[in-house]
Parts: sequence; C-alpha cells; structure tokens
Amino acid sequence: MGQKKVSFIGLGVMGFPMAGHLQSAGYDVCVYNRTVEKAKNWVSTYGGRYAETPAEAANGADLVFACVGNDDDLRSITVGEQGAFSSMKPGATFIDHTTASALVARELYDIAQQQGFKFLDAPVSGGQAGAENGVLTVMVGGDSDAFANAEAAINSFSRSVKLMGESGAGQLTKMVNQICIAGLVQGLSEGIHFAMRSGLDPKAVVEVISKGAAQSWQMENRYETMVDGKFDYGFAVDWMRKDLGIVLDEARSNGAQLPVTALVDQFYAEVQEMGGNRWDTSSLLKRFEHKG
Repeated sequence: MGQKKVSFIGLGVMGFPMAGHLQSAGYDVCVYNRTVEKAKNWVSTYGGRYAETPAEAANGADLVFACVGNDDDLRSITVGEQGAFSSMKPGATFIDHTTASALVARELYDIAQQQGFKFLDAPVSGGQAGAENGVLTVMVGGDSDAFANAEAAINSFSRSVKLMGESGAGQLTKMVNQICIAGLVQGLSEGIHFAMRSGLDPKAVVEVISKGAAQSWQMENRYETMVDGKFDYGFAVDWMRKDLGIVLDEARSNGAQLPVTALVDQFYAEVQEMGGNRWDTSSLLKRFEHKG
C-alpha cells in the first residue's frame, strides 16, 4: 500500500468522513482540528490518534491531508504558528482539499518545493454526502510524482481522481465546476418558478423533462426538496458565495467573461439578506417567493 503514516487536518462536514475513510482503508491516521472535542470524537468513532497542533499532526507523516475553510485558514494551518509546514519530512506530500484560490495553491507549492516536500491542490466536488459515501470527485494540481504518491490514499474517499495540470490547476478546475453549478441551479429555479406560476404541477413537470435534454444532477437530486421548500440539503449559500468570490477574482485576472456567474452571485447575496446563509444552494428558488 506504500505510505502508511497519514495525517488529516480539518474535521468539518467533509474532513471528518474523509479522514475516516483513510483510517478504514488501513492507513495510520493522526488528525488535528481547531476544536479538540471534534478530534476526540473522530478518534472515538474511527480509532487513530489526534494531535494538539498541525505541526504535531504532520510530524513524521508521509501524506498530510487538509480540508479547511478558505485561504486564510489554509495559510494558518500550513505556514502559521505551529503550522504543518514546520514539521513536514523531506519527500512527504501535502494534499490540500480546501476550495481555495489558485494563488494560495501556487504560493504554498513554492514554499513546499523550497523546503523539500510536495504540495498538491486537490479540491473536491460531491458535497457532504459524497464525502460520507466515499465517492468524491477530486481535481488535482501539482507534480505527477507527488500525485502518484498520493493517488491510492485519495482513492479511499473518491470515485474519480484526476491530475489536471501544474500547481493551481486543481483549484481552477473547481472554479469551472462552481461556474457550471451556479447557472444550472438558477435555471432550475426559474423553471420551477415558471411551472408554479403557470398552474402546473412542478414535480410532474420535472419528472417528464428530466428524461430529456434538460436533465442534470441538480434537477435529479434537488427538484423535490426545492418544490417542498426545504433547503437544508448540502452545500450552504455562504460557502457558495465564498467560492464564487474566488471565481470572479480569478476571472478579473485572466479576462474570462462570466456575466451569468456574476449575476447568480448577486442573487445568492439576496438569499443571504433573507437570512438564508446556511440554506443550501438550491434556495435560489426562495428569491422568487420573497419578491412576490
């Protein structure tokens, strides 16, 4: 199986089960979480060990995984005080599953190179359910030898893992993912809204059109809960706005034109103003109710 000593930093709704899959796959996992209670809970659930700091977690590990909130969190657990980079052993690989900017990915890649270890940016898609069921999609940026080193371990919680290119390419691919989702969810919301205003049974409508060219994952998995006005399934609006902020920053720098994405980001800001920060992304439908 190659490397056996693994650490995982960040035990949120994604990281907690991802680290669990690594432990279940036979790796010797040491975890770190900012709130130690969650780390203790993980150990009582899966076994393994927990560390008091990222540096302690990374010490001696062949592979160090992380899944935290944003660029600042990522810098904190890598190059901050007691950060993992201070104790990474030569030749080890740091695999970052945070959805972050391509800028921070390249920055940390360069630091890792200087210090004699590897860094992969490896954001994931599939949400909490994908993490719990071990069927995430992982898009990776970095060196091919580092990817070869880490691929078997990543496979323990994934159904699709692909090296997309050099450092930053994983994050850029995740940005494409979020661009596509933003437009899809808005289109689905408008379709359901139109069906309702037309006096149609929206569930019956979607059951028919989902067998044709309009079909999408969002349609298949979210239309019933959307029609029922339930929005506590998966990826939160606050997180989507964070991701779309990264996307729009990158577009300003690379010249990409994203008029629909920018508009949907504004719609999500309206959902936040309605108090929907923790609603899932399909809550774009609620805007229409709110506007009458």
